[in-house]
Amino acid sequence: MSDPVTTHWAGNYLAILQEGRWEYVSRVRGIGAAVLLALDAAADGEADGDHVILVEQYRVPLKADCIEFPAGLVGDETAGEGAVEAARRELEEETGYRAGRIENLGRFCSSPGMTSETFTLLKATALEKVGDGGGTDHENITVHRVALDGVADFVEAKRAEGCVIDVRILALLGATWLAGR
Repeated sequence: MSDPVTTHWAGNYLAILQEGRWEYVSRVRGIGAAVLLALDAAADGEADGDHVILVEQYRVPLKADCIEFPAGLVGDETAGEGAVEAARRELEEETGYRAGRIENLGRFCSSPGMTSETFTLLKATALEKVGDGGGTDHENITVHRVALDGVADFVEAKRAEGCVIDVRILALLGATWLAGR
């Protein structure tokens, strides 16, 4: 039998809960997140191969810019919105790219000791540039199209500039990079 859950605070998007001695953060209203691994095929004449689309934006909790995969909340504005619908909307809004194909790679968590939030990771391919991106009026997103074989150098350069790197970027860096550290 589990302990009762106590809500210490709840806002529009987050709640601070306690179950027994365990305190954690939870999304309210069943809102989840969609995270996009957006892969752009090399254009004619590009020698550096395929690219990944990353975003950079200021994150208040970190007090720093953060390098991330494009992402957004599912169902925060439209009840019943699915992860694929949210992913399509967020990809175009944040990056200016539209995906010809989106594949659901599964549900994941990023900090299971602190938050109940999970995200659906979606692979977006057959990208078409249809706008500038940059996010909504309250966002100031910079879009980066990075060669897959240059991600490690890009991450190091951004870290040297003071950016924080989202843990999901490790998926791009892979075991070879980690073993060499």
